[in-house]
Amino acid sequence: MLDTVQHHSQPQAGVPQNHLAQEFVETLRLAVPLMLTQLGQIAMITTDLAMIGHLGENAVAAAALAHTVYFVSFTFGLGLMSAVSPLAAQAFGAGDVRRIRRSLRVGLWVALLISLPMMASPLYGEQILLALGQAPQSAALAQRYLNGLAWGIAPALGFIALRSMMSAVNRPQAPLWITIAAIPVNAALVYCLIHGLFGLPELGLFGAGLATTLVNLGTFIAALAIAGLRRPFADYHPLAHLWRIDWPLMRQLIVIGAPISFSLLLEYGLFSSAALLMGLISTAAIAAHQIALQVTAVLFMVPLGIGMAATVRVGHAFGRNEPLAVKRAGFVAAVLGTVLVSALTVAIIIGRYQVGRLFFGNSEASAPTIELTATLLVVGATFFIADGLQTIMGGALRGINDTRMTLVFAAIGYWCIAFPVGWVLAFNAGLGAIGVWVGFSVGTFVYAGLLILRFRMLTRRLVG
Repeated sequence: MLDTVQHHSQPQAGVPQNHLAQEFVETLRLAVPLMLTQLGQIAMITTDLAMIGHLGENAVAAAALAHTVYFVSFTFGLGLMSAVSPLAAQAFGAGDVRRIRRSLRVGLWVALLISLPMMASPLYGEQILLALGQAPQSAALAQRYLNGLAWGIAPALGFIALRSMMSAVNRPQAPLWITIAAIPVNAALVYCLIHGLFGLPELGLFGAGLATTLVNLGTFIAALAIAGLRRPFADYHPLAHLWRIDWPLMRQLIVIGAPISFSLLLEYGLFSSAALLMGLISTAAIAAHQIALQVTAVLFMVPLGIGMAATVRVGHAFGRNEPLAVKRAGFVAAVLGTVLVSALTVAIIIGRYQVGRLFFGNSEASAPTIELTATLLVVGATFFIADGLQTIMGGALRGINDTRMTLVFAAIGYWCIAFPVGWVLAFNAGLGAIGVWVGFSVGTFVYAGLLILRFRMLTRRLVG
């Protein structure tokens, strides 16, 4: 298998144009399954909320609060798991089978070790929500959901570690098929456990959370089985010596992954704060903002998939010690992402009123909210592109293990620029919800620009 890895690691023959064309093809081949896998995850979350909707508005509100508590905790683990991809990709590029195996192993160990303290937040969610001023009834309902969700953190993080390793060796399809298979299973299990069908107990919100945990466990076991038994993964013997903790490589994973975690938390905090700002403006502003944000979340899967592919492609080139290929991989990912996100953004702008009507109907009462949603989607056009660029360039920088400055840039872009500019435009300049989104766009463009400059500077140093 080492020969196979070394074969993939050799520079490709041909003129530079052929290099670029091949890089576009390889990046797309990696990115598409990764995008679809992420969309599958969104589909499962959406399905959960649709099923919970049958329990009433209070249950939906409680689930939204529960997700807020859960994702703050989960986001930290997600950042650490993101470090498995560059470590494994660099090992693949260097033809080092043993290091591929070690990268996965430390990822699985970190997933297990951090999941235990991470569970504290969901398991004490009611107290956290009460401290934040939420109504006791909503906090109690949210806690029921969290009691079911909390136990799924470890297998969910383990699945991400396995998915990262599989993508790093150019095989991202297996996690996609697992996710596709999990969508209907998740829907059926959530419905049955909520309502107590086929002899199962009627568990309500707790059942919805428990179903998600069981699906997380199932996807993890499926990915683990494929990694251990199916080629080409089995040729790496990824589960060999699984009980050994590789402390030096674990430290490296934490050094790379922790800044990613904190960057994600800064971004998550900004969007959470935005919802609070909208609450100070009007109910229509909250509703329009949530719909525009939901559209953003779906669009975001495209640059996210390309960003993950950029980490792998840049990591391969970095592992081969080919500085020009590192630069090329980052450039191709940025161009590809900009083109695709721009095309999708144009489509959203054209259909902006239809998006609003899809969620709010076509009544006269909802006309102002639809109009505001359409306006935010137009204002958000620049934000969509900037957000895509920062995601892709952040992924490229991960491929060369550069994540600390990303954290600094996130703090500058989001909290030194986006939030204060959004606040001033919304409340001092009287632009309301539109001002908040303009602030987001400005801050995110600054963040993306800093990441591009950072990548260019580092690749120049590598080229020498």
